[in-house]
Formats: sequence, structure tokens, C-alpha cells
Amino acid sequence: MYALVDGNNFYVSCERAFRPSLKNHPVVVLSNNDGCAIARSNEAKALGIKMGAPWFEIKHFEQSHGLVALSANFTLYGDMSNRMMTLAAGMGPEQEIYSIDECFVDLTGIRGDLTVRGEAVRTRILQWIGIPTGIGIGQTKTLAKLANHVAKSADRKPGSYPAHLARVCNLASLAPSELDAVFQASAVGEVWGIGRKISQQLTEAGVKTVSDLVRINPSTIRSRWSVVLERTVRELQGQACIGLDNAPAPKQEIAHTRSFGRPVTELAPLIEAISEFASAAAVKLRTQGSLAGEILVFVHTSPFRPGPQYSRSITVPLRRPTADSSLLVQSAVAGMRAIYKEGFQLIKAGVMLLDLQSDAVQQSELDLEGDNEPERIQLMSTLDTLNQRFGRGTVAIASAGGSGKSTSATKDQRVWAMKQQRRTPQYTTNWADVPMARA
Repeated sequence: MYALVDGNNFYVSCERAFRPSLKNHPVVVLSNNDGCAIARSNEAKALGIKMGAPWFEIKHFEQSHGLVALSANFTLYGDMSNRMMTLAAGMGPEQEIYSIDECFVDLTGIRGDLTVRGEAVRTRILQWIGIPTGIGIGQTKTLAKLANHVAKSADRKPGSYPAHLARVCNLASLAPSELDAVFQASAVGEVWGIGRKISQQLTEAGVKTVSDLVRINPSTIRSRWSVVLERTVRELQGQACIGLDNAPAPKQEIAHTRSFGRPVTELAPLIEAISEFASAAAVKLRTQGSLAGEILVFVHTSPFRPGPQYSRSITVPLRRPTADSSLLVQSAVAGMRAIYKEGFQLIKAGVMLLDLQSDAVQQSELDLEGDNEPERIQLMSTLDTLNQRFGRGTVAIASAGGSGKSTSATKDQRVWAMKQQRRTPQYTTNWADVPMARA
């Protein structure tokens, strides 16, 4: 038995937790560079605003409907996610954090009424951190995911499903006739793992609802479509095929890319940007306990802007696999110098760490130049500890230029810095931004 706990319109809900005045108003959160909508309140969805809609296309709603647009505040969202996951873990003994706003919880062996337990956890999350959630419970992860969709739909769209399934939906507690009614009301495209292409193929074959899908023999699904879809059907039929993933496999590639706040034409700001990107990727690399053997660097212009176009990338091999920020930054800078060309309005750059391997591999006998000496490893550990304690960018590689907590104003003014004029304070991670309650 599994539960899926999901934060409703998570980024918007995080903002509303500290600005209650935003409730009942259309709100969107814009991407890293204020380019498009990556989160929408229900009121914004009602205006017809689609996920990924460019800001310039929906900006008119500010005047006509009071739309509030905010820059993404990922520091706040990450901290609020951690708090929500800690509370959601109270559902059961094992938890898989699936995304920033979703987690699966294994309920196997939990006694008592699971629906009541889900209501209690949902109420606690809402009361303690102000995030509304939907909770789905089912015999498999796929059923739990579908139950979560039902819980949110019944809450947001009255009449789409029975009202008693709103907010917390336990499919395992339904009578067979009730469960079949839910399956009939659910489009096949709502099933976890069924994408648009497969959904279209199923619909053309007369399989339009979940009820249609679960009636098909899994062997037929395998022969006509794939083993993956067969597994999905078996999960919908109550046969668990996907276990809880407590320790996701390490990533085979690690990327850090950003669009610039405005076009960049000179090499110096590009070196600053690529140094910061490589440093951020190095932190991810050390976090998962890996070393990189190569680093790819790229830069390009915008295909949507007038003027000459330019796009180049280069892969720089490292002397030996490493997770040392200074060595990765050095290689990234060398790559940027090699591909930079004057006369272009560059709008995006990034790095990708390749040829990853575990840092458990001993290389001391080959490390003739001391790239992976204990002192260097300890230095990187100290750097990560300081930045985690005092804020990202407190200690940085010198070539990153304006990085550093003490120069935040300068950092925001860098020519390549992201557009975040609408970003709210980092209420939970920065002492200067902690809200003050006055009598």
C-alpha cells in the first residue's frame, strides 16, 4: 500500500504562505529569467494561462484581471519542500522523495484507517507550514498517483469526482462499483507513465478511460505496445511492479545552464558566468559522491532575436576524474575561451559534467600531481559546509567575479545575471528576510 503526497500549485503555495493577501488572486511564478510561467494558481489557470506561457503573452492580465507575477525563489521553495517532506514522512516508515513537491510513502503494515491518517497528515502540513496538499492512497504506486489526481480534481473541480474523494482519496477503501466509476471518469492520459503519444494511440484504439485500460489483458498490451505499458496496466489492476526507490541511482550527467538577463557580448562576463555554473555543478557532483572525467561547455545566441546566430560547444577532457571545484572551473574557463567569438549577442551558456564515476575508486597511486589529495578533498568539503551554513556563494572561486554573499547587490547587477526583479524575500533561510510580527 502506498500514499502519494503532493503540494498543490507548490511554488504559488509557498509564496502565499508568507503573503496571505495573494490568496484568491491569480498568481504565476516565472522561470529563472522571468521568461515563462512555471507555476500557476487555480485562478490563473481559470484565465486560460498555460504552463510555460511566455510572460509577454500573459502580461496584459496584470491590468485586466489583477494577475500577480513573481520571480522564482528556489531557495524558499527548496526549504519549504524539505519541511513538507519531513511532515509527510509521518504517513509511514519509508519515503521516496519523487520531486520537489511530491513523495511516495510506503504504508505496508500500517494499522488503522489510512484515510483518517492521510487527513491528519494533510491537516498538519497545512497548519504547520501553510502548504495545501492532495494525498492519494492505493495498492500500487500507479494507483496512488491516480488517487492523488482524483483527490486534487475533486477538490478543484466539484462534480468531476465524488466530493468525499477530495483532498484525500483512498482507492483501496472503495467498493468495486465505486472504484469502477472512478476509473470510468478518469481519462487514460491521466495515468502515471502514459504520455501524450501513447495516450493518443490508446484513444484511437478505443481505450479512452482507465476503466477501458484495466480490462485489457496485460499480454495484449505487451505485444501491441510495450513491456513498460504492460507494467502500468498490472499496477492499475493492483499488482505492485514498481517498488519504493529510497536511493535513486547517481546521475550519469550533471548539467548547470542558465539564460542571461540580457545579451552578453564580451568574454569577461562569460568567464564569470561559466565559473559560477561549473562551481554549482561541482557541488551536485560531490553531493552524489562522484567524479567527472570530462566537462562540456556551450554558449549560443537566441534563435528568436534578430541578428547573426552563433552556437558552439566544446568537451574538455580532465587529466584525471575529479570533483575539485577549482579544477573544474579552470577547465570550463579554458573551454569558454576556446569557443568564444566576438560580434554576437550571446544569451545562454552552461556546463555539463560527463564520464561520471564513483569517488570510492582509489586513484592515489595515479594522482601524481595531487589533484585528489586528502587536503584538496577536505578543502572542498569545507567550502560546501560554509556555503551550506552561511548561504550559497559565500565562498566562491575568484573567477566567478561578483559572487559572494557580501556583494549581493553587485551580484544582481552583473551583466549576465538573471532577471529576478519580482523575487520575494528568502523568508526561511536568510535572517535579514525573516518576517517581523509587530504588536
